[in-house]
Amino acid sequence: MDVDQLKYFQSVAETKSFTEAAARMNLSQPALSRSIQRLEEEFGQPFFERKPRSVELTDAGLRFQRSATQILRIIEDTRAEITDDGETGKLRIGAIPTIAPYFLPNLLKQFSNAFPRSQLIVHENTTDELLKGIKQGEIDLAILAEPITEKYVEVQPLMEEELCLVLPPDHPLCEQKVIRLEDVEEEPFVMLGEAHCLSENIHSFCRQRSILPVAVERANQLATVQELVSLSHGISMIPEMARRLDRSKRRVYRSFVSPVPTRTIVCVTNPYRFQSRLFAEFRERLCEYSKQF
Repeated sequence: MDVDQLKYFQSVAETKSFTEAAARMNLSQPALSRSIQRLEEEFGQPFFERKPRSVELTDAGLRFQRSATQILRIIEDTRAEITDDGETGKLRIGAIPTIAPYFLPNLLKQFSNAFPRSQLIVHENTTDELLKGIKQGEIDLAILAEPITEKYVEVQPLMEEELCLVLPPDHPLCEQKVIRLEDVEEEPFVMLGEAHCLSENIHSFCRQRSILPVAVERANQLATVQELVSLSHGISMIPEMARRLDRSKRRVYRSFVSPVPTRTIVCVTNPYRFQSRLFAEFRERLCEYSKQF
């Protein structure tokens, strides 16, 4: 068994396809199949259940995957530690969809200009999936919103952000100078799907004040929520960072009076993994960028 075999195995396990895995590894499919077959023969167990259009890990394959992940992670960390020059390297940055397109572009541009020999890879996903990636070593740093209940990760607060009320331009509340949470209690809401933490942020804020927003429609993207509000399907709450970039006249944004709904943006890392000088530089710049954002 060698390192390449572990990488081939991981690729098949992730893609659930010998064809896709071979293309990803720049290898012919027969060569990949032979490598996996030799691995299975060495352990005396089939690692994959072959199906007509896909493959699935067997119980033995699942156990082997856990060990393979740990071995490859140790090798990667060791290589990073030995070659750590503070200038080169790969950083895998995760962010949730309600943060990534609004917060990351300028930060990534500034960092790439300062460290042109570095490689930044962005993973946009839900909080649960990004936390899983942090713990498994697939992501170096994730920018998320609280609450974070996962154990064995390091959580560093970055900034507090207002959640703004967004309305269609002909809504009666647009003419109201002072808007309280009670004013929207009976209003239909357009929300993101339950997998997105922004929905939980909104529900949590409302629950603390004994108000339950009624979601009449749900969407997978914040841009879709904004468009549905424009079409008078309901109202919603949108992070300040998204409001800043919205130039449309088909939506009106207002702030609630005290208490103002907010969310806390945090940086999440795995304290048990090697953290390079390049990583430390990115995290430091992230903290400074957050203060000025």
